[in-house]
Amino acid sequence: MEAVRYVIDTLLWLLTLAFLLRLLFQWVRVDFRDPIADAVVRVTNWLVLPLRRALPPVARVDTATVVATLLAATVHAAALLALAGVGGAPWAALAAIVVRGLTEMLLRVYLFALLLYALASFVAPGGYAPGTRLVAQLCEPVLRPVRRVIPPIGRIDFSVLWVSILIGALLALLG
Repeated sequence: MEAVRYVIDTLLWLLTLAFLLRLLFQWVRVDFRDPIADAVVRVTNWLVLPLRRALPPVARVDTATVVATLLAATVHAAALLALAGVGGAPWAALAAIVVRGLTEMLLRVYLFALLLYALASFVAPGGYAPGTRLVAQLCEPVLRPVRRVIPPIGRIDFSVLWVSILIGALLALLG
């Protein structure tokens, strides 16, 4: 039973991650010609495109992707609760689990993206690899405000370090 729970948890976590990444990519306006961004769009189109017919965008927010992300996270949380033997959890409790799970996933995505961003800047500064530009487009909106307060010293940019510390503290608060 534990193996089944692990497989279901992993697959639903990956599905939720794909929808969350699509939402983030839209938010920071990444170049969707990138192979990774294109793969995320193709994996999530099965739910987003039908929802888009019923849910028009509001300003810059693609409501279909927001609803798809919330649906995937809700199915993930409900499936884990059902496998744990907790049936019929109140909607408020399920909503709290979903919000907490999505917040934690978002923070971990950014922590991982910042790690990749920092490593890419040391290994191949200015070089091209699939996904490198995508990670930069994802991280720059978060790093820019920190750079205004703490500018780079010489050629060393400490904004990645400070944002990573902040994300770690937020994850500790959630845990």
